[in-house]
Amino acid sequence: MCPFCYIGKRKFEQALQRFDGRENVAIGWHSFQLDPNMKSQPGKDVHTYLAEIKGQSREWSLQMHEQVTNTAKAVGLTYNFNIAVIANSFDAHRLIQLAKKHGKGDAAEERLFSAYFTEGKDTSDHATLIELAVEIGLNKEEVITMLAGAAYSNEVKADINEAAEIGVRGVPFFVFDRKYAISGAQSPDVFVQVLEKSFGEWREKHPVLQMEEAEDGNFCTTDGGSCN
Repeated sequence: MCPFCYIGKRKFEQALQRFDGRENVAIGWHSFQLDPNMKSQPGKDVHTYLAEIKGQSREWSLQMHEQVTNTAKAVGLTYNFNIAVIANSFDAHRLIQLAKKHGKGDAAEERLFSAYFTEGKDTSDHATLIELAVEIGLNKEEVITMLAGAAYSNEVKADINEAAEIGVRGVPFFVFDRKYAISGAQSPDVFVQVLEKSFGEWREKHPVLQMEEAEDGNFCTTDGGSCN
């Protein structure tokens, strides 16, 4: 639900396409809630919501969302905040954890981002989550069973706790080989630099892989979900 996370995903993907070692990069998505206590509010628009939690006018909120919309457009994304639905993200995170089990974590992230920011879908609604899950190839009955219970709740909470332990206070937050971190939706150039540095150091510790190769900004914070 952080607009800069979707933007950051696109910028990282652009960087990855420029990175020569991309075939050796494994991407793992982790859960993080900006506001775990957020209540789903399908009747309230996001402009009013942000204005209220930040103590600002609705006009200020409209301007902020317009700026973010333009930033998203620059990386090929379409944001429709006028139809966005305020919703608690916990069950959506459980769905992502299930998708990761089947090697579809990235597909789940992409589909949920698009559903929320572009299509105005309620990503806390179970029927909607089931529909999105089936679209990316997950088993419908398995998703229904998961949503009906508490499955993958511990995995979501574990990710959130780990983020707190390493000092994450806002998203997007990228960690490379558990050594280097990038906070915010930085430019592709920044991502490329860190990819090259972390991969170069990792490759030194994996000489066999090295021989095979020879052959062959912006962020959202936890203070009520504000974005800068």
